[in-house]
Amino acid sequence: MKPNRLIKATSPYLLQHALNPVDWFEWNEEALTKAQQENKPILVSIGYSSCHWCHVMEKQSFENEDIAALMNEFFVCIKVDREERPDIDQVYMEAVQALGANGGWPLNVFLTPDQKPFFGGTYFSPKAWAQVLININKAYNDKREQVLASAEELRNVLNSNDIERFKQNNSINDLKQEIEQAFQATAPKFDKTWGGIDKAPKFIMPSVWQWMLRYYNISKNKEALEHVNLTLKRILYGGIYDQVGGGFARYSVDREWFAPHFEKMLYDNAQLLSLYAEAYALTKDNEYKRAVQETFDWLEREMKDTEGAYYAALDADSEGEEGKFYVWTDAELKNVLKENYQAACNHFECTADGNWEHGNNILKRKTDSQLDNDLLNKIKSELLTIRDRRTKPGLDGKILSSWNALTIIGLTDAYRYLQEEKYLNAAKGVIDFIEKKLLKDNVLFRSYKDKISTTEAFLDDYATLIAAYVAMHQVTLDESFLIKAKSLTASALDKFYDDTDGFFYYSSKQNLIARKKEVFDNVISSSNSMMARNLILLGQLFENEKWISIAEQMIKSLAHVLRSELNYTANWGMAAMELYHSRAEVVLSGKILHEKVHKLQAEFLPFALLIKANENGTLSLAKGKTSEESDLKVYVCFNKTCKLPVSTIEETLQQIK
Repeated sequence: MKPNRLIKATSPYLLQHALNPVDWFEWNEEALTKAQQENKPILVSIGYSSCHWCHVMEKQSFENEDIAALMNEFFVCIKVDREERPDIDQVYMEAVQALGANGGWPLNVFLTPDQKPFFGGTYFSPKAWAQVLININKAYNDKREQVLASAEELRNVLNSNDIERFKQNNSINDLKQEIEQAFQATAPKFDKTWGGIDKAPKFIMPSVWQWMLRYYNISKNKEALEHVNLTLKRILYGGIYDQVGGGFARYSVDREWFAPHFEKMLYDNAQLLSLYAEAYALTKDNEYKRAVQETFDWLEREMKDTEGAYYAALDADSEGEEGKFYVWTDAELKNVLKENYQAACNHFECTADGNWEHGNNILKRKTDSQLDNDLLNKIKSELLTIRDRRTKPGLDGKILSSWNALTIIGLTDAYRYLQEEKYLNAAKGVIDFIEKKLLKDNVLFRSYKDKISTTEAFLDDYATLIAAYVAMHQVTLDESFLIKAKSLTASALDKFYDDTDGFFYYSSKQNLIARKKEVFDNVISSSNSMMARNLILLGQLFENEKWISIAEQMIKSLAHVLRSELNYTANWGMAAMELYHSRAEVVLSGKILHEKVHKLQAEFLPFALLIKANENGTLSLAKGKTSEESDLKVYVCFNKTCKLPVSTIEETLQQIK
């Protein structure tokens, strides 16, 4: 098969379609100009490399010569990697949902030659897809005025102000009460048996449980901590957690966290490093520590680029079967484990006929298993050795700024709470990579593949990297990281901030039919909520009241949603806590003894910032507190007022708490 234009792409997802008989274009001027010159409608097909149903539709329809001929005759066909161009995905996903269809991927949208959507959907069977192509072509030719009018109407909907639909300008004086109401509204939705929120499929939603940990820190409401513990344990015992190799799959298709959708995403695992590290800091439960260690081992083994950053994703499929890499038949387990077979099957709840489909076993952990740790490690090692000889799932080898920045945060949390140098070294490697390959003259790029940086970054890339710089400062106390965070924040305000409604656009330019704002949190927190938290923290450190005021108005205008929809506002909720709950600024002075600083860092202190005394630095709070004494001297400050200095960690914690 002769390759199409996508053979020149760097995106692994686009390259997967490079041998299709479809005359695919990337989203570029050539394709858009062709559509206008030929007055042809555009077919935009959006997906990502580890998407199972994207692969299915490609195999069934895009590799079909007859269907491809229809696509090529009737449309200008454009393939989009949603991870490289989330701005395009946002616009057309909203369009499809506005048309009354369910969202998801693959996302297939039909546009007028000037990019206005008029029909779309997700997966179509080959027969249905062929009929859709014929029907759309007929409608465009026979009822063009009606199609164009419908497309214009939808364009107007897409350009309506996202914020005005949800924003309230009511004065909210008691954010603490809003936080309490958010918990009370969420608690009845808890799955009291399996953890998480009571529905299926189940996504882990890391920010919800990080919110719960902070809520517990403030309220001491035991129900919150108990449900976090139940959720994190059930996830660790389920098939959604890779019992052999570490790391977490994207979601579970059932309530029990048993059968995962087997793709593994960097962004999930980055955030789960943070969540499990924080849970370990608070509870000292060694199962959480082990989850961090095993997930890190998986990242290093299967996801790390030779230059220090991490790849985007692993596919769910191998050899054309979903999950084949991860599941085991009874015969395979007997052959590998021999005398340890029975102990392993008891621990992992395997059966002779298989506990899943087609005689296969998904390994999950028996809740009350008492298997000896040394034996468990031996069993896992034996299974991993054999599994690594199998055909591996497809790897999406592109490196994304935002997902790697989330990984930096996860690694710094792992270092902070587990106190192992390897996590900090890995975080430094990612920072170095981003600064060398993706950050040029304070302009950030989104994606890197085959030694090429592509696509100017979006708001989430800036927001996550700012937060990553702050995280690096908190574990190194190197003020240069805060200077970089401050500089990037100024750039983000300049590129993305809309002072008409007080929120941030997702893209820096108006180069699509609509310029969107990402408001609500999902599996990844929204870029606006991340910016709100950045503005509060950096505004406090650098005494920039304007930044704090911007964040405050953002939070207050959405507080009415926060109190009822925590699943979509958890990061906003954390921002609200950081706004109303006095944050301790802890200045460390003297010839700092590292073991004492590490002991302080290892405490779960979500409302404290550590700062090193520095007469020549830029933080005014850090000045006037340097000391030549050999022992540690600590100043705990609230609202620019410092308590008397203390010299022990115990005294410091008393002042903070």
